[in-house]
Amino acid sequence: MKTIGLLGGMSWESSLEYYRAMNQAVKERLGGLHSAKILMNSLEFQELRDLMCAGDWDAIGDRLGAAAGVLERAGADIMVIGTNTMHKVADRVAGGVSVPLVHIADATAEEARKRGFSKVALLGTVFTMEDDFYVGRLESLGFEVLVPEAGDRRIVDRVIFEELCKGSFLDGSRAEFLRIIDALAVRGAEAVILGCTEIGLLVRPGDTDVPTLDTCLIHARKAVDAALS
Repeated sequence: MKTIGLLGGMSWESSLEYYRAMNQAVKERLGGLHSAKILMNSLEFQELRDLMCAGDWDAIGDRLGAAAGVLERAGADIMVIGTNTMHKVADRVAGGVSVPLVHIADATAEEARKRGFSKVALLGTVFTMEDDFYVGRLESLGFEVLVPEAGDRRIVDRVIFEELCKGSFLDGSRAEFLRIIDALAVRGAEAVILGCTEIGLLVRPGDTDVPTLDTCLIHARKAVDAALS
């Protein structure tokens, strides 16, 4: 079994889910007392959020690249950035290490294709929904991607940073997300990508008839596939 290097803490709420999902996947695959070999470097999220708001993605890339280097030197064989938004600097991270990076958008696209979806909606931070690093990557892989209208994008982003990343999961916010998902389905979305690793803690599969793609779980399981290959 290879060792997974996890860049975590962004937020730590979803890092907990990564740890749980990776170990659950190993248990399902190998049984017994088997568990995942994981090294995690948990970053201080407020500092990164301040850099995000300042638009200083070069500094973010430097920090994540350095953190990935620590994991590689500690013995990580595979690198995982445990957040969708920080894949904006995925190339910087991948370029700074010699071990392979498991990209969250690629893993999600593979799962969507397996399930027969070609027109998908994307929920996430404004960076994930509006910048090209994520939508463009999905489109290059053959998907048509829908995002919420501008006002709804702001709602989703606010809930992520002001509630979900702080461990607050409110019924009113869940109702807003479900309304937004329904609107995207009306526009033709065959499934919705929960493109922030905390959204799956708020919106569960049974909450909506629209198929959901939980990027945290998909990414974690893809990392385990790589670790066991």
